[in-house]
Amino acid sequence: MATGLLSAACFLPSQNKEVNLKSSFYGKVLHNQSRLRREFYRTRGERAVIFSVLGRKVQKRETVIPEPDYRIPVVLLGLAGGLAYTNNLLPAAPVGLLGLLLLFQTTRVRFVFDNEALEVKVGEQLDDSGENVFVGGKNRWKYSTFVNWELWWPNFPVLVYFKETQTKPQGQVHFFPVIFNGKQLYDVMVERAGPSKTTGPKQS
Repeated sequence: MATGLLSAACFLPSQNKEVNLKSSFYGKVLHNQSRLRREFYRTRGERAVIFSVLGRKVQKRETVIPEPDYRIPVVLLGLAGGLAYTNNLLPAAPVGLLGLLLLFQTTRVRFVFDNEALEVKVGEQLDDSGENVFVGGKNRWKYSTFVNWELWWPNFPVLVYFKETQTKPQGQVHFFPVIFNGKQLYDVMVERAGPSKTTGPKQS
């Protein structure tokens, strides 16, 4: 649950020119020059960049940032208020503090799904969140290292869990509270990290 508390490219303008470059493969230089062409297509009203290298096309996926969702902190704060109203101050204090923490984190923490990895960023400017203070390493994990993931519970997502082998070869588990739009989070996780065992959240 420690990680669950959310511890805190660019291209030159197109000039209709073909670019010649030399490529290396497993340390061996290929003597034949290949031509790299840039082609731009419209996808869902956004520009997607497609590279045509040696006749093979690879699409660069757009960056997705699920919207913040304040339901969990609001529920926790409401529960804390109810407990305090009934003079149950001992349980009300930790529940209220957790609600305030998640409320604060919801305003600043973002999951950023770029072309190759999931990264935790903070603030409106999407600043680097730095090293993970609990397990070490950067708060950025490549989709190719994901072993499995789950979303609990689909109709009212509370926790997202995933296990990756980038931090530790034997696998590192992460839990995060779902302080993001659950449907958007589920859809992008399925697209980038493969299907989950859980049923996807219903359309709200």
